[in-house]
Amino acid sequence: MYALYEFLTGPGAWIAFAVFIGGLVVRAAFLYGLSRERDKLIYQHFNPSWGLRSIFHWLIPLGSVSLRQQPLFGLVFFVFHVCLLATPLFLLAHNTLWDQAFEVSLPSLPEALADYGTLVVMACVVFLFARRLVRPEVRAISGPWDYILLLLVLAPFLTGYLAYHQWGDYALMMVLHVLTGELMLVVIPFSKLGHLILFFFTRGFIGQEMGARREIDGRLGARTW
Repeated sequence: MYALYEFLTGPGAWIAFAVFIGGLVVRAAFLYGLSRERDKLIYQHFNPSWGLRSIFHWLIPLGSVSLRQQPLFGLVFFVFHVCLLATPLFLLAHNTLWDQAFEVSLPSLPEALADYGTLVVMACVVFLFARRLVRPEVRAISGPWDYILLLLVLAPFLTGYLAYHQWGDYALMMVLHVLTGELMLVVIPFSKLGHLILFFFTRGFIGQEMGARREIDGRLGARTW
């Protein structure tokens, strides 16, 4: 078990981060090249201000009409993403590993706050999973992979929480925590989780397309939020 943990926190971590970063770069470059090839007209009228406005409104809580129409989902959606990113990035234990591996350290959250953040992420995953099962319009567009991705997001937080509180076999929980975390990193560039980066491209693209080229009531500019 110790040898496996050493591999996962050593070469395994480097492989996972290489696939994660490289995969996102390659995917973004491919989609950009495809867009330049097929959507040449859009780039002739490109207006970044509309794209940035669209991104901004979709990043703030209930900043879009779509999210305001379903406020509970909108708030869960916002809190989920904040905790999903902030908790692992600013966790003290993770920062210790960043410092050892890369000599880079971020500010750390108080352990109690990070613990609550973990609970929030897990609760949000349960909510989103149940929503896909209960809401007919969401269930109709959900496939097995959508549920698997939610469980994959849940796994590193659940195992990390169990390991931190030393519930169950600590060594096993730590191995599963690192393994599922790295697996999630590897999967991100090749799945819907890639919206971690691709969101900014797609939302900016849609925002400037609607804002710079569409007319509503004789005026140029259609908001996408």
